[in-house]
Amino acid sequence: MIDPGRDCPTCPRLVAFREAWRAREPGWHNAPVPSFGAGDARLLIVGLAPGLRGANCTGRPFTGDYAGDLLYETLIEFGFARGTYAASRDDGLELTGAMLTNAVRCVPPENKPTGAEIVACRSFLAETIARLPELRAIVVLGRIAHDSTVRALGRTPSRVVFGHGAEHDIGRVRLFSSYHCSRYNTNTGVLTPTMFKAVFARVRSFLGAAN
Repeated sequence: MIDPGRDCPTCPRLVAFREAWRAREPGWHNAPVPSFGAGDARLLIVGLAPGLRGANCTGRPFTGDYAGDLLYETLIEFGFARGTYAASRDDGLELTGAMLTNAVRCVPPENKPTGAEIVACRSFLAETIARLPELRAIVVLGRIAHDSTVRALGRTPSRVVFGHGAEHDIGRVRLFSSYHCSRYNTNTGVLTPTMFKAVFARVRSFLGAAN
């Protein structure tokens, strides 16, 4: 199964958090957030986990929070998406040759999944990668996404070191690492839009011109 079911029971802490928010906000998605994109994607972007009032609310990765504003703007600029991003899963925006997913599919309290939760969800990440036959590049956003993706690819993070702007060839794919495009990182200057877009410029060059 490429995505967990709506009532995935694997992680008790995340289940309890999900149920609490279903009771509080019954109109929200409040379930594991599925990957977004097509099966012919050549690029996979891996984030950390759904934001509480972002993807957990809307049901689409990076939709409804600040990180999505910068990410989707960048994807459109470099030809990996088309349309208008309006922070809604019904905005009509389409990805072109790309897919978005998260290392952990359920929203964690305080946006901090435990090590056990990251491990439990890794099988879905590995299956997502395996089911993309045209996949050639992966952008990982932040160290947790980097380390989990590296392990899903059968390598160890100590041999594939995280660093913003780093690139590693692993089997059939090239891994591009970036700081996460979170509001905290951009507000503190850890990541600027210029730094972020430079990563995707290299991805675009690696994959060639957009169709």
